[in-house]
Amino acid sequence: MLKPADLPDTIAVFPLPGALLLPRARLPLHIFEPRYLQMLEDALKTPQRLIGMIQPNPRPNCATQLHTIGCAGRVTQFSETEDGRYMITLAGQSRFRVLRELEGFTPYRRCEVSWEGFERDLGKVESDPGLDREQFLEVLRQLFERRQMSTDWDTLKQAEDELLINSLSMLLDFSPEDKQALLEAPSLATRRETLVTLIEFTLRGGSGQEVWQ
Repeated sequence: MLKPADLPDTIAVFPLPGALLLPRARLPLHIFEPRYLQMLEDALKTPQRLIGMIQPNPRPNCATQLHTIGCAGRVTQFSETEDGRYMITLAGQSRFRVLRELEGFTPYRRCEVSWEGFERDLGKVESDPGLDREQFLEVLRQLFERRQMSTDWDTLKQAEDELLINSLSMLLDFSPEDKQALLEAPSLATRRETLVTLIEFTLRGGSGQEVWQ
């Protein structure tokens, strides 16, 4: 895990709808577009090896067409395929706030960012004292039954609070706006509350999307 002093003022950003990265979580990515291959190459040349994951914001009044808050991940694993594509893993470090998008000569987007307000992201694993695990898993079980999915319930019962809540937040296929709400949750407890609300909304038929990516 990086220290606050290690975080740069400028990072490359990867706008990817529906892809959520959270601090201390891991996100696998398939890199194949030339501009993002260049982004990866440049990131690997830096000490931090950071790439900022961020949701596009298509609203007309958004100057950068990006949401304000994203999460930076450190490239911890990468492998090249025979045809020049890369499979990489990002380890979530800290959320950031976009101050402005930078003009430049890179084919990918870069932003000046602030890490202020997200100091907790670089700290210890969070817990959720208010988590009623039995009730939470029951809501999740209903969702799995609705979608005819199976999982290792014993593993879910034993998983640490943060691993359980953040993994589900990343894996469940909610809309980009819902993913953004999960990202911006100020605490693990708030993220769990948001997650439960989204699951219950889905169970009531509020979303026609498939649940798992």
